[in-house]
Amino acid sequence: MRYAFRLAELLGHTPDRRKRPGTIKSIVEHTGLDRHQVASLLKNEAKYIPLDALSRICDYLIDHGYATADELPGSLFAVNAENFWELLARRGEIEIVLGVRESTEGGSPDNATVVASDAVLFGELLNGVSTLGGAAKHQGSADKDASEGEDLPSNGETLMPNKIQQTLVWSPGQVSIEDARERANEVMEGFVEATGDRGMVCIGSVKSNPVVELLFADVFGCTPFVTEDDVDDVSARSCPFFLRYRDSDPQPGGASAGVRLSKNEDAPEPGFYYEKDDGTWAYAGGKNKDTALVFYIFREALGRLDMVLSGFSGRATRLLAKTIAIRGEEFWPPVYEKDGVQLGAYLVQYEDNEHAPTRDDLMYNAGGAATIMPLSTEAIAKRMVRR
Repeated sequence: MRYAFRLAELLGHTPDRRKRPGTIKSIVEHTGLDRHQVASLLKNEAKYIPLDALSRICDYLIDHGYATADELPGSLFAVNAENFWELLARRGEIEIVLGVRESTEGGSPDNATVVASDAVLFGELLNGVSTLGGAAKHQGSADKDASEGEDLPSNGETLMPNKIQQTLVWSPGQVSIEDARERANEVMEGFVEATGDRGMVCIGSVKSNPVVELLFADVFGCTPFVTEDDVDDVSARSCPFFLRYRDSDPQPGGASAGVRLSKNEDAPEPGFYYEKDDGTWAYAGGKNKDTALVFYIFREALGRLDMVLSGFSGRATRLLAKTIAIRGEEFWPPVYEKDGVQLGAYLVQYEDNEHAPTRDDLMYNAGGAATIMPLSTEAIAKRMVRR
């Protein structure tokens, strides 16, 4: 088992320097611990914790009302996930965010709709969280050997969030851009400012869910809703991947999407582009290809998970639902891990079809035939350092 030290979570401490309420100073003055040691504990970066330091931290938490004596030191420690579905299931609360579109009747949120492909992905997500991707039924089986039990919690416990909440935001083009962004900001700020072990899953791309742009901006330190199509060189892009709109798509401004890779480099085909280890960019599509993105970042010290599940097309979104159901284990381990941060980023490629939708599109399980491509650790790491 791998443990995380959740002092920051208990205190509601955020890594954002603009919002820190003097937490480190308060702990240092009360406990007499070294400032650097306290900072390391808050970031979950300490290699070891002396018993004396642990005792002083517990005293601080009790004296300031953050925990009771019978809760400590246990509540300071949490078990980290060992696979994709466990990462979700270990969260105390999960908020699933979907974009909605007005019907032709318009005039009221009551007439807004969620597209069918997003609803399919939403349903598979709920199923996966509640069953650990189908593995939960095996928990507690006495005849499981170690290799067969790798996808299960190592202590056999039953995992399930205490609360799963659905949240709706306006898709771009359905209301004014100001109203869409205001609602997206409201949702993102509410999630970031909350405390406790929590996760937010955004379903859809930036084309349909503006919270996706805010999430990427928060991770990679870029300005949300401001295009980077005009950067001098593609290496200056904030995100290590890029969604090129179709000409017919709504095209909200954003750092994670647009119509060009840079001022001097075109992105001729719609779909996802990504940076490779050598710094060059590649197109994830191609003839008769369709693509989806799986992205997540888990901040151990805060117990906070941010995730995006996004298909470029409705068909890719629907197939992604089948892929995470069948092959969720392949979105683990994270491609980047450092300083208590785990980040996974994967493009999923499907063979496209050119025929009109048929019954087979609803019944055939094509998700198992997908090609899952982890994105470059080097490309992600240099952007995390750049922050």
